[in-house]
Amino acid sequence: MKLHFSITAVEELRERRGGRYLYSVCLEGFLLGKARYSQLRRWDAQLRQLFGNAVPPFPPKFYLVMTKSMADERRSQLEQYLQNVTLDSNITNSDVFIGFFRKLQQDTFKIQTQRAFLDVYLTDGSNIRLDIQTSDTAERILEVTLCKMGLSRELIKYFSLFFFQDHDDGALSVVKKVAEFELPYVSLQSMKELHCKLGIRKWYMDPSLDTLLMDCRASLNLLYMQAIQEVKRNWVKPTEGQMQELEFLQKNANRAKFLELIREVQFYGYVRLDPCICDYPEEGCSADIYVGNNEINCCIKLPTNQTKEVSFKINRLRSWQVTFLGATKDGEEDTLELRFEYNDSGTWQWIILYTKQAFLLSSCLKKMISEQMMKASKEGQEMEIEMPKSTKNSKKSSVPQKQVIHSGFLLRKRFLVRPNDEDCVFEKIREEDL
Repeated sequence: MKLHFSITAVEELRERRGGRYLYSVCLEGFLLGKARYSQLRRWDAQLRQLFGNAVPPFPPKFYLVMTKSMADERRSQLEQYLQNVTLDSNITNSDVFIGFFRKLQQDTFKIQTQRAFLDVYLTDGSNIRLDIQTSDTAERILEVTLCKMGLSRELIKYFSLFFFQDHDDGALSVVKKVAEFELPYVSLQSMKELHCKLGIRKWYMDPSLDTLLMDCRASLNLLYMQAIQEVKRNWVKPTEGQMQELEFLQKNANRAKFLELIREVQFYGYVRLDPCICDYPEEGCSADIYVGNNEINCCIKLPTNQTKEVSFKINRLRSWQVTFLGATKDGEEDTLELRFEYNDSGTWQWIILYTKQAFLLSSCLKKMISEQMMKASKEGQEMEIEMPKSTKNSKKSSVPQKQVIHSGFLLRKRFLVRPNDEDCVFEKIREEDL
């Protein structure tokens, strides 16, 4: 799966030895580490020894004295390289890849490998304190935490670590999903000013997948805790009758029945974003965004103070891109937008959401599409087994044939990037390409 790498700044160094420019490598908008071109070049050489031509072309070396404009051109090339190198899961899972970013994070934030305590929060507010190494990856920490809770190893893939914020007004903000190779202890130190916590949440967008986790007591408890949180935080919208029945089941500690009922509740299993601004149906509208179950649902407040609920279905979405627009006028916060191309009544148009959680929303879109493809693949395999040869090809896939699955990150620019038609057919795209 393509990762949201970007290089947001180029810092000119006074020293002459070892390169004059330092590049700020960010992951989903947050600084991961600072690296010189020479460091990245040596890393690329190591990757090529293992993976050969599977590694994308690396930006060429300049032999002339480097100017600021040349450094910015190289920044763009390195950014593209980092995005493309993550397309191959064999590369991202390799020790060379993980080891490079481990060292980069630790060196940038000057945190040596040593024992430390790390609190991992559950959705009911409780936490598990782990005795870790500061160099432990998110994949390792997630595995240790869930095994401590008694979760079956084959179910770990349905959960992930997230950074989140608890606000004084009771609201919850999911800041970002933690990448498997990321060092949570180091990232928390680098995000101190945001007062983030590290927590475990389920990581799938199709609520029906809950059924795969109901037979394990630990996973059932995790689902139940998160469902209770979603009710308390008003992430879901039960009817009055549903709310009464949920309260009765909670009082009687009937967790399985509670989870069975809440799957029928509007917005259950969705990720709710912080209130943001959108340009639909007109510019400057505020919106509450819920993403999940193959849709982006927007509760939009119109200039007339009327509220309009709009559902953007994932199968009518052709492409999307995240754009970094720079700092706000007061200079306190960076501005991000996510725009997606949507088929509204036969006409393609761009819908823009201005939200600091643009990268999280993009990750949710990728996840929904990958789940759709996995479901379509399984249905295809079952069809191959169950249907006679004469009728094998008569059943059409529910997945749109011409849906473009393209996402990208743009730095301070806006322009449409369209892949070639042969690269845009939904059925030909692998999950790791998203």
